[in-house]
Amino acid sequence: MQRQGSIGSGSVNIYPHQRIAQQPRHNNHQDVHVQYLSNSSSQAPLRKNSQPAVDYAYNGRIQTVGQKRARAFALLDEAELGWFHLRAVLVSGAGFFTDAYDIFVISQCLPMIYQIYYSSYVKGSYPARFVNASAPFNANYTYTPQQVLTDWVNSGNNKHLDALLKASTNWGNFIGQLLFGYLGDKLGRKRMYGIELMIMIFCTVCTAMAAPAARGLSIIAALSVWRFFLGIGIGGDYPMSAIITSEFANVRYRGMMIAAVFAMQGIGILIGGLVFVVTLLYMKPYIVEDFMNLDYVWRIALGTGVIPAAIALYFRLTIPETPRYTVDVVGDAEKAERDVVKVLALNQVRDVTSAWGEEPAPPTTRVAVKGDDFTEYFGQPRNLRILLGTAYSWFALDIAWYGLTLNQNTILSLINYNGPAKISGFCVQNGSDPQFCPAPFADPLATVFDYLYPRAVGNIIIACAGTVPGYWVAVLLIEKLGRKTIQFAGFIVLTVVLLVLAIFWSTISSNATYFVLLFTVAQFFFNFGPNTTTFVVPGEVFPTRWRSTGHGISAACGKVGAILGIQAVGPFFNQNPQLVLYVFSAVMLSGIFATFLIPETKGKTLEELSQEDGVFIDSTEVVYRA
Repeated sequence: MQRQGSIGSGSVNIYPHQRIAQQPRHNNHQDVHVQYLSNSSSQAPLRKNSQPAVDYAYNGRIQTVGQKRARAFALLDEAELGWFHLRAVLVSGAGFFTDAYDIFVISQCLPMIYQIYYSSYVKGSYPARFVNASAPFNANYTYTPQQVLTDWVNSGNNKHLDALLKASTNWGNFIGQLLFGYLGDKLGRKRMYGIELMIMIFCTVCTAMAAPAARGLSIIAALSVWRFFLGIGIGGDYPMSAIITSEFANVRYRGMMIAAVFAMQGIGILIGGLVFVVTLLYMKPYIVEDFMNLDYVWRIALGTGVIPAAIALYFRLTIPETPRYTVDVVGDAEKAERDVVKVLALNQVRDVTSAWGEEPAPPTTRVAVKGDDFTEYFGQPRNLRILLGTAYSWFALDIAWYGLTLNQNTILSLINYNGPAKISGFCVQNGSDPQFCPAPFADPLATVFDYLYPRAVGNIIIACAGTVPGYWVAVLLIEKLGRKTIQFAGFIVLTVVLLVLAIFWSTISSNATYFVLLFTVAQFFFNFGPNTTTFVVPGEVFPTRWRSTGHGISAACGKVGAILGIQAVGPFFNQNPQLVLYVFSAVMLSGIFATFLIPETKGKTLEELSQEDGVFIDSTEVVYRA
């Protein structure tokens, strides 16, 4: 069924499903100035009985630039889920796999780095003549770096240096998200996409090869510097991948596609644990012989992160500019329409490796569009409210998410995956009779491998128990339940779980079963909750000319929360875990209220959400022959 409408001296047949009911107003002019263009063969007069070049094309004689825009967007919004969509998700997701791998792998690297470069911080001696233990009866042991892990972090103020190193990537994220968010709108998605991956590849290699200077620069300082620059690249990946996926997606599966890109974080965390397990097992004979061989393990683990990034780089550099940016920012509706046709064609090609390929194109005409009006747009109460909602939700989430995730060793000790079992028994000290020594002593026959390998396994267990399932359940249900419902549910459950952990900490911390159950629930609802939705929603609610910037601002606010969670709160988790958990619970509660500020985006076009149908500022529109 078609709807007839008059435009100037001609008429156009409009299909209802093309979502163009709200056309830009023409400053109350009754007639539209018709400017026939002859500089492109694609604008030749339509011959009688000729067939349209695209499915659902107009049958009318003329169409305005606004109608060209609407038709191009309608074809994208109504397209079937296809191979081009899958390619976009995989190319963007490969970057997020690397992002998570690089961010979270450091928590497993640091114990090895401290063991190698700060081995003098091993403390304690074994009781003489320990009875009823694995040690020989008359043995006299002193702890060495070959037997137990160093205690560098808890010496002096080193816990703050440890937190700074962990947070250095997030400081870089903050800058990268703001910078690439702005440049993605200013210069275009295509022009910036791939640069962030080049930064990540270069800095990952440099991080894996980092070493202290003979004088002055410590290994902590060297790693912090390189991971800061690595963070800039990772931060740039957030707005670029989210926006490109969002602007190519159809309406029905847009949330699922963006969530699938983000869910690759869970795979990156899981693979990070697997890389450590495999590398440790392979290097076990060498580590048992000399703990300094751990230097190979952490460098191999860090360096492995370049593999998926290098594979994805070519495809990122060849991805096209999004049609929405081409129309709404560049003002070229003709090129956008041709690109949409090509996208729909590639959607049918059963090959996710098919490259876009640039072909010579006829000259096109651009029209004036709305420009740099950031303060004007976000000065409107509705738009500012949405930005505050997306930014604060992400800020609140990352305080607890990073505060817990990058202090995983504390969690592993609570579930008994922090090394070999401690021993106690009867000992003889200073020639006295044997007496019971209740303090837990490290097994003198153990090696550092026996401490590090269980931690690597524990990280895999945590990832499989709650982290990875949470991501992918969100992917499966985000279009069914909606973004706000999932975010509300996540914040509510996290508030309750963290509060229960805080109140009953003395009981739960001594019962591994209870703790594992509650911690798994928390990890699941972090990811089947605000960790996913805070990434998805900012990629949908802002207009094209500010979409990348808005996402970058929201993500950067999240990284401010991450820095606070790691540096201001995290160092005190060992000393006062109850207080830290109370703080995290209160922050999750505030996230519930922030969720009220954002709209539900399920089932709506990007233009409906941004309420920006009128992007052209000319009083008279260019009109093309169909």
